[in-house]
Amino acid sequence: MKTCPSPLFALRVAGLLLGAFMAAAPASASDVTNARSAYAPPVAERIEPYQPRFGRTRPLIAVVGENGGTELTDFVIPYGVLSRLGAADVVSVATQPGILHLRPAVQIQPDLTMDEFDRRHPEGADYVVVPAIDNADNPKLLGWITAQAGKGATTVSICDGALVVAKTGLMRGHRATGHWATQSLRQEKFPDTNWETNIRYVADGKIVSSAGVSASIPISFALVEAIAGHAHAAELARQMGVSEWGTQHDSDSFHFGLRSYAMYGAAIVSGWFGRSETVGVPVSTGVDEIAVALMADVYSRSYRGVKVWTVAASAEPVRTLGGLTLVPDRVVGSPGAPDRMLSAPRDTRSMQVLDEVLDRVSAEYGRVAAASAAYDLEYARRR
Repeated sequence: MKTCPSPLFALRVAGLLLGAFMAAAPASASDVTNARSAYAPPVAERIEPYQPRFGRTRPLIAVVGENGGTELTDFVIPYGVLSRLGAADVVSVATQPGILHLRPAVQIQPDLTMDEFDRRHPEGADYVVVPAIDNADNPKLLGWITAQAGKGATTVSICDGALVVAKTGLMRGHRATGHWATQSLRQEKFPDTNWETNIRYVADGKIVSSAGVSASIPISFALVEAIAGHAHAAELARQMGVSEWGTQHDSDSFHFGLRSYAMYGAAIVSGWFGRSETVGVPVSTGVDEIAVALMADVYSRSYRGVKVWTVAASAEPVRTLGGLTLVPDRVVGSPGAPDRMLSAPRDTRSMQVLDEVLDRVSAEYGRVAAASAAYDLEYARRR
């Protein structure tokens, strides 16, 4: 299993064929919105309040990635939210030196390698955030996460970062969750973990986990609340356009079935008759890394063969609003420019960008393209 999906796996071909026959009545973005069914409310979850250690006045949070491929939104949203908290030290950490390639787009220069982190902070992190990783079997990554937990860190998996953490054995005997598309896989491979559904995040002591990609939003604010209290979390949520960060979620409405096969199949067939293109996201000092991540992730999941590049005025790394060091893919005016540039989101509140970009994709590529992206992101649009 690689990054949080386009969740088609081996069923992609079947979905394509079925979608071709059923394209006369494809699922739309509103189908995802209206797919909610009645279900029992989840158990109330609360991440344990932060307890200072080692004489620290603020927690140390490591958002970790594997250089060859780490899911974009899983990584950037927790980093962006927690860095804006102003009451924690947040660092990006990679398995080795060099560029950290985020998937499906964007590349960054991490703050530290794992070895550098260990030398600088031998006592360990207070929180380790684990996104979905292409190479979930990387022994250095697994060993480092295990060692950090042994030093008392709370381990927080985002989406199919749960597969990474489960491989360490840390989830054994715990409650946890992950992306809807890997529920069966997780139950099969890790039966000693209680895999929950219909919940956006699970907090079981020092093992915390979230559902699919978009659940990185509520779990990030739940972490803010654990660190700085409810009032602080509520104010930051208001500033960033988040109305709530509770656990209520209907993951049962996301599943492999006739509707999803038809939707994905129709999106792929529609893509055959469209033109693949490259699109550029403008970046400059102080750019909102969360907005960039959401734009790049949604466009890349439109099933139209879209390749997203970040474009800057120079090749120099760009320091984002939250402090990430973003390495541009292209330079304005240089050869190899994207086919077109995307405009910056109209809404400056980071989390409102998701709905805005889904609306753009719907207008540009069709409703089924937006619905497929939302399904990938495990996001039920609220209309």
